[in-house]
Amino acid sequence: MAAEHKQIKLTQEGFERLQRNLEQEQGRLAEATRILQEQMEASTDFEDTGLEDAKREKVMIEARIEEFEDTLARATLITGDEHTGKVELGSVLVLYNEATKQDMKVQLVSAPEATMRGGSLPKISDDSPVGRELLGRKKGESFVVNLESGKQMKYKIKSLD
Repeated sequence: MAAEHKQIKLTQEGFERLQRNLEQEQGRLAEATRILQEQMEASTDFEDTGLEDAKREKVMIEARIEEFEDTLARATLITGDEHTGKVELGSVLVLYNEATKQDMKVQLVSAPEATMRGGSLPKISDDSPVGRELLGRKKGESFVVNLESGKQMKYKIKSLD
């Protein structure tokens, strides 16, 4: 896999969560390596499915570790210092969904951070249809999002932190 050299903007919370995920996967790798070693010592048949399963699991963990390390190496932290009054990466905002008549508090983040589980707020990726429409908007603005299904959703930015 060719690694991109593009910087990835992460919140402090996202950066720390990514580091914890990396540490967890490194622990899983050590365990998978131990299990693979045991399978190799116990196996007398090269067609042993337990051995093949252990190899596949180890390769998948190594790939996740490589992805986490790459993301962390390219990460730059979003500081909250540059508030421009516009929606930007790291912004926390309350969106009003005009169809459901409900507010939702969300944070706009980069795609790698949006895919990570956990965190204090629901995340919206800047690569998503809603995220792309949010960037650069101000409190009080309404906008329409054209979803891939052909459906349209209308939102209003009620607050912006």
